[in-house]
Amino acid sequence: MKKRATLKPVLLALAGLLLANLLSSFWHTRWDLTEDRRFTLAQPSLDATDRFDGPVIVDVLLEGNLPSEFARLQREVRLLLEQFADRNPNIKFDFVDPMDGAENQAGVIQQLQGLGLKPASVTTEEDGKVSQELVFPWAMVNYGQRTEKVALLRNQLGANMEARINGSIQNLEYAFADAFTKLGRDTRKRVAVLKGNGELDDIFLADYLTALRDYYNIAPFTLDSVATDPSGTLEQLARFDAALVAKPTEAFSEAEKLVLDQYLVRGGKMLWLVDAVAMDLDSLQNPDGQGMALGRGLNLDDLLFRYGVRLNPNLVADLVCGQIVLATGDGNDSQYSPVPWVYDPMVFSPNNHPINTNLEALRFQFAGSIDTLANAYRKTVLYRSSPRSRLEGTPKIVSFDILGMEPDPSAFGPGNFPLAVLVEGPFQSAYRNRVREVELPGFMESGTDNKLIVVSDGDLAANQLRNGRPLELGYDQWTNNFYGNKEFLVNAMNYLLEDTGLINIRNKQVSIPLLDTARVSEEKSRWQLLNIGLPLLLVLLAGLAFQVARKRKYA
Repeated sequence: MKKRATLKPVLLALAGLLLANLLSSFWHTRWDLTEDRRFTLAQPSLDATDRFDGPVIVDVLLEGNLPSEFARLQREVRLLLEQFADRNPNIKFDFVDPMDGAENQAGVIQQLQGLGLKPASVTTEEDGKVSQELVFPWAMVNYGQRTEKVALLRNQLGANMEARINGSIQNLEYAFADAFTKLGRDTRKRVAVLKGNGELDDIFLADYLTALRDYYNIAPFTLDSVATDPSGTLEQLARFDAALVAKPTEAFSEAEKLVLDQYLVRGGKMLWLVDAVAMDLDSLQNPDGQGMALGRGLNLDDLLFRYGVRLNPNLVADLVCGQIVLATGDGNDSQYSPVPWVYDPMVFSPNNHPINTNLEALRFQFAGSIDTLANAYRKTVLYRSSPRSRLEGTPKIVSFDILGMEPDPSAFGPGNFPLAVLVEGPFQSAYRNRVREVELPGFMESGTDNKLIVVSDGDLAANQLRNGRPLELGYDQWTNNFYGNKEFLVNAMNYLLEDTGLINIRNKQVSIPLLDTARVSEEKSRWQLLNIGLPLLLVLLAGLAFQVARKRKYA
């Protein structure tokens, strides 16, 4: 009887445990007790996940014998995908090692690179031997016949691998939610790429337009017909939700400006990428290595002035700058050296708006300053030059000779010149109370709340070419650096078209505590004693106390 009485609570406990496990397989919940709510998905992420009514397969190329940093990234990816799968059971994920069982690893690497999956090179040290490994930190999200690539590792200028991993963890939710949004879109807004005033050729806009096509329908639009049919041109342009003006080099006519003005007043969004000064590196490719920087005279001053911004015909020279590569020597003796180039400001985000939050530095080229004017519109400066920058007026001779001179830091100031500005508000026509050369039926003097973005560098959207083929926007093939140009411009268009849910995810701050390596080295013995020695001492003391108590009880 006593034995049965002893077994009864054990059996009940086992039965309860089995019942709890059975119920948890059908229903479970999570409590996010972290201070930064890092394990709680943002509402835009949930909305993107809820769109799927069929299977979504996520293949994550992070498996196998990974370096410690990537093992941490793998763990964070797994935790995030578990949250997405909890929200929508149609989402399935698997971690695979692309090199597992591959007889020709070089061929596999080449195949993955052909798909645009660039590997990360990791240096490892084991038993005194240093070796390099290739890791492919990518995920492929498959839905129906479509596939989206997700970069799990972000580029970060001058950062070590640990810092890059931390930044990548911060960006994971946005990266996957962005891929889910692209795959789940049913309707798309339309973006017009304006032509007819010497804008950038399509091959230089190829990577940016390819990125935009994941979200919107893109089409070229020419203003050539304005001279003969301004009303019809405006009617056709109004079918587009936004317009992109990328580095015009020819002046706009009054009729063209009137059409663009009415397009904006009637609710069309605009992204202006404008060089007020004519100058680029190609202008310096001559025997004397110099060129004349002159104002372009695009006839846009009065239009943009009425909207509250002014593009100045000057150049920003910044000590915080990118590099250009110069060749010295002839033939096989040529040497290529990267040198700082003050006319390529490297501009860091102030993180003051969803458009620029958590973005890599941008690379401007021969940019001018922007003045913001006092009027009723709300203006947000998205990017500024550094405090170590100055303005140089035009006309001006720009020469490679400055590379041989040590810059005087005291000559660079006061800096902080606006380079990209967001303007918002109920726009009034720039042609209000003015004599107009062309009359448009239904001319509107004012409209509803709208927005535009003005950037003082048209080359911000220009990708480089290699063997006649476009490279990724933001990648500099000469210095092998990556900049955040593409992410910024995609965010800018998303914000203009009110796709703000995704970019608002960037504002979610994930706190990733880092160890102080110097303090760890100093206090190593103390913490080892505290974490290993103290528990053993407590166990020993507990055993002795138990033994003493037992002797007293049965003595």
